[in-house]
Amino acid sequence: MDNKQFILELVEKAKKAQEELATYTQKELDAIVKVIAKTVYDNAEELAEMAVEETRMGVYEDKVGKNRGKSKTIWNNLKDKKSVGIIDRDEAKGLVMVAKPVGVVGAVTPTTNPIVTPMCNSMFALKGGNAIIVAPHPRSQKCSAYTVELIMKELKEQGVKCPQDAIQVIRESSIEKTNELMKAVDVVVATGGMGVVKAAYSSGKPSYGVGAGNVQVVIDRDVDFVDATAKIIAGRKFDNGIICSGEQTIIAPAEKYDEVVAAAVANGAYYIDDEAAVDKFRKVIFVDGHINKDVVGQSVQKVAELAGVEVPQETKVILLKASGIGAEDDLCKEKMCPVMAAFKYDTFEEGVRIAQTNLDLEGKGHSAALHSNNQEHIDYAGINLTVSRLVVNAPSSTTAGGSLTNGFAPTTTLGCGTWGNNAISENFDYKHLINVSRIGMVIKDAKVPTDEEIWA
Repeated sequence: MDNKQFILELVEKAKKAQEELATYTQKELDAIVKVIAKTVYDNAEELAEMAVEETRMGVYEDKVGKNRGKSKTIWNNLKDKKSVGIIDRDEAKGLVMVAKPVGVVGAVTPTTNPIVTPMCNSMFALKGGNAIIVAPHPRSQKCSAYTVELIMKELKEQGVKCPQDAIQVIRESSIEKTNELMKAVDVVVATGGMGVVKAAYSSGKPSYGVGAGNVQVVIDRDVDFVDATAKIIAGRKFDNGIICSGEQTIIAPAEKYDEVVAAAVANGAYYIDDEAAVDKFRKVIFVDGHINKDVVGQSVQKVAELAGVEVPQETKVILLKASGIGAEDDLCKEKMCPVMAAFKYDTFEEGVRIAQTNLDLEGKGHSAALHSNNQEHIDYAGINLTVSRLVVNAPSSTTAGGSLTNGFAPTTTLGCGTWGNNAISENFDYKHLINVSRIGMVIKDAKVPTDEEIWA
């Protein structure tokens, strides 16, 4: 059977499952969504072990934390939301909103998040009464397929009503099969590299993709540097730095630079300002200006070994003094390993300009982080940085995708707006996988303004 026929058969089964799901009540759909999340939560350790073993990247303990954290946070956000039938009545505007499924969702998932991204997208799809077909990265297809198997098995064992083809996964995934899938489904969710996102946008189907990350971190003068750098390092080292919302730089006040570096070192960073040593890391992390796949998701010790530089065994993050901003230094780009670049600024405005210059090189539209207690500065950064989310006084890596302590929608897919060539500039959510019909009625006692009033 050729790839096209193989995919068409999967889609046909998904369509039949979706027709049944379209008849389900909110309560019935929510029961399915809860099992999807709880299955990953309850099997967090096994799934984390499988993911590390198959992808050969990341940190087992962090993946356990991610499996538990994302499953509970996303379910907590979804459980009280209306997503089918009448979801809202706006009496003032005479509008009634009716939610309806989009159909069959094709989800392309990355090797960096092989468990929680299939889980997350399945939750969003089923929440709206859609069926979903997951196309995992070839390097993580076993653990992604096993995740779906566990979910479907748990649904059956718990007696939760759900069509058997509501969640499907491509077993032997390939670029060809993924491309055929994107052409055949009703909507595409592409989480991964820019090649995958561009293919999704070229599929002829409505698509949601993500842009590249390169989270710039500005430290203001009025914060506790030990506290700020502890959060930054916790974010940078998480899962060996493969999270797209992970911190990439420390941009510090010039007169406080040494103090900030000392705080970072106290929190487990190993600071290197020797240009020859810095250059060894630069050359091993980037090959011809592109990220070296051999460093992605690897430990501090492994990256240092590849660079031929000795670092203390207890090092959590390597902090390198950059030699320029933006295109002047490759270290200003996204580094998908526990390595950061350090910069100095004179005025706060210059600190924001350094961050923006680095974003212009890579990561425009994604995220930035700021550690500050000055509301004017927070507003200034939010107004002037071309990012879809600015994380304030928290680890960006683990909170930009939503958390129990901020208002970002919990997700694994972070839209980057037109800056990142994306359709949305917010966190991808269940609401992006429903169609809404609006019933419009004449507004009772509507006061119609005169032409004079309108133009006054």
